[in-house]
Amino acid sequence: MHTEYEEFDSIEDLLMYMTSAAPPMKNTMPINSYKGFVLSFIPLSPATGETYLMLYAKGSLDPGIYEFDVKSKSYKKVESIERADKVYFISLTPKRNTIADVAIQNL
Repeated sequence: MHTEYEEFDSIEDLLMYMTSAAPPMKNTMPINSYKGFVLSFIPLSPATGETYLMLYAKGSLDPGIYEFDVKSKSYKKVESIERADKVYFISLTPKRNTIADVAIQNL
């Protein structure tokens, strides 16, 4: 497995990037809060699964749903996904993530 990296200065910058790169009509995306990083993996070679892009920022998020507002570049924890004009991130904290373990070790 090969990992490429893209580091962001803040969680807000990471969410802004992911919002701009989201597929059209998809307003909910998963992210991980793991070992002091908020991160997401994008497969760069989906057919083989050999290369991933790890997008990350230092920090952490509690598990839950976060609503991201592009205009104010801010996020807040919410109870449900209610608005089609907002982007939502589902933050998960895995007990173990072997892909992230290897990627973080190689930073």
